[in-house]
Amino acid sequence: MRALVVADEVDERLWAGIGPGCDVGLVLAAGDLPFDYLEFLTDALGGVPCVFVPGNHDPDLSGFTRHGGLFLRAGFPQAWPGPAGGINADGRVVDVCGLRIAGLGGSVRYNDGPNQWTQAQQARRARGLVRQAARRRRRDGRGVDVLLTHAPPRGVGDREDPPHRGFDCLHPVVERMRPDWLLHGHIHPYGEHPREHRMGETRVRNVVGKHLIEFTPHEVRT
Repeated sequence: MRALVVADEVDERLWAGIGPGCDVGLVLAAGDLPFDYLEFLTDALGGVPCVFVPGNHDPDLSGFTRHGGLFLRAGFPQAWPGPAGGINADGRVVDVCGLRIAGLGGSVRYNDGPNQWTQAQQARRARGLVRQAARRRRRDGRGVDVLLTHAPPRGVGDREDPPHRGFDCLHPVVERMRPDWLLHGHIHPYGEHPREHRMGETRVRNVVGKHLIEFTPHEVRT
């Protein structure tokens, strides 16, 4: 499975440089990108699925449910502000294109904007995500292939300024889930090439901009 993985920075070259012949079967987005850009990418690639988590500059997507083809919020029909056809993996475990993807969006809280969490709030959300992944694994024996986050783990490619500190809770999440990959955005490299990190067997990559990554799905993991 070859995926186009994007976050935070629009790559102008993609507007004219991708199409159905690019051999990409999935778009993964780690937040803070215009939703119409994500829609363009999926359409240009022939309608491939798009799995995303929101970043701290994205609108609030919480509280939406879908019923009978309509999006509801607080029981009332409301237009969903997310990308058309996109799969919001924030706080969820989803199976797409043979991959099991767990998502945890948002950044450390630094003002009153949406998709920001204190360390304690994100830790509670992370525990719920771990429980979901464990239930899935008990049911079918498959573990998580990709942990898709907006912010990085604390001390693993993050920064010291308050808005760009990583989340402490991602360390126990990786320990419990043991994903092959943790893909995050939020930390702009500003022309540098950020190095890839390791947390045990998990490869941690800053995917700001665009990356093409080959994934090997695991049917059953021990």
